[in-house]
Formats: sequence, structure tokens, C-alpha cells
Amino acid sequence: MTNLLPEMAEIWQQTLNWQPTVQQQAQFQRLYELILEGNRQLNLTRITDPQEFWEKHLWDSLRGIVPLLSGNLFPASPTIIDIGTGAGFPGVPVAITVPNCTITLLDSTRKKITFIDNILTELALINAKTFVGRAEEIGQHTQYRLAYDIALIRAVGATSVCAEYTLPLLKQGGLAIIYRGNWAKDETTVLQNAVKLLGGVIESIEQFTTPLSHSIRHCVYLRKVATTPIEFPRAIGVPTQKPL
Repeated sequence: MTNLLPEMAEIWQQTLNWQPTVQQQAQFQRLYELILEGNRQLNLTRITDPQEFWEKHLWDSLRGIVPLLSGNLFPASPTIIDIGTGAGFPGVPVAITVPNCTITLLDSTRKKITFIDNILTELALINAKTFVGRAEEIGQHTQYRLAYDIALIRAVGATSVCAEYTLPLLKQGGLAIIYRGNWAKDETTVLQNAVKLLGGVIESIEQFTTPLSHSIRHCVYLRKVATTPIEFPRAIGVPTQKPL
């Protein structure tokens, strides 16, 4: 079978100080097969080569949650939300890898969420659930605002927009993890101002290189330290049209 994912145990260990169990490796493999199947109807990803899928969808998803992989969880069973999960990244790999978390996968496209529901059933991931909606809406909803320990957001808009989507959903002391490709120094200043308005601070900006293609990537970690003013997040579409 050509569609076999590489195991990469050594690279996992060297780069993330972690490696998948036999069961997790099997779940990664099944996830890959389901994505390839789903791609025929749904245009989920351009990344279908096994090595590229491993690096850009699995490794990259888990690189952002290194603090969780170390086993020093804060709290022991964190509640996580993945905003704009798309085909399920980083959320599904996170659900596989951190079994004691509870993760909500949010996307505004019902077709994608239906597809992910099928994945969760196939992989028997009982710690993950899905939600069709927009970050601007749920951020103003008492059930979801202040409900999460960690918010993940990957490949969605400008960083200040990501901050406005994530910080209202976090509990005090919670962590937003924003996945980026490139990062320029002047982006930090713009982000600092936005984050301050939203009750957060930039905890760190990590630059790293992917292990196979040696591409430069970044993860921006925001810590929620104060109450987010009630006017945030603003109405649907406003954060992207008028970033803070």
C-alpha cells in the first residue's frame, strides 16, 4: 500500500521529546486514509503525499502543543477549543495525542464538521466534539466565553484577529496558541497593542524549522491575564475587516 505514513519515531523524539504509541500511530494512519477519501468530495487539503502529510499536518499540529506533550499539564484535564478547524487540524491530532483533554472542534462549514464527526467515530475519539459556528458568535455566548484552558488557531487571518477570536473564550490564565508561517518584527508591536486591549499578554513567540522540508514556522503564545472587555469579539466579519 503506497499510502503508508512514515513512523518517524526518532524525529518525534528528537524534536518534541515525545513519540506516538502503537495505537496513536494506527490512529494517525487511519486519519490520513480518511482525509484522502474525504478529499475526493470535499477538497480538504492539497497535502496528500505521506511525508508531507506527516510533517505539515501531524508534526506541525503537535509542535504547537509541546507544553502539553511533556505531561506537565495545567490543569490535568484541560478543556481545549480548535477555532476554524477545517479538515481537523490541529484539533484531531491533539485529541489523539492528549487523551485526557476535552477538545471542541469549531468550524463554520457544516460539511467539514459532518466529515470530522465521521473521523471522530472512526477513530473512537470520545474526548473530542464538534460545533458548527463562528468564533465571533460563540465568544459572546455565556456557555463558551471564559470556558477554555487552551485555544488553538491555525491558518486563520491576521494575528490580531486570531487574538480577538481566542482570548474571549479563555478562562483567566488560559493560553492561546496561534500557528503561523512567517513572522515579522513589526507584527509583534501591532499584536501587543491588540492583545493588551483583549486582556492578554504575549508570553512567547517561538520560531522553529520543520524537520523534513526545513521550512520556518512560528507559534505565538498568548496568556490571558485580565478580563476581556465585553465588546470583544466584535460582530461577524468586523475583526477581519478592521483588525485591532
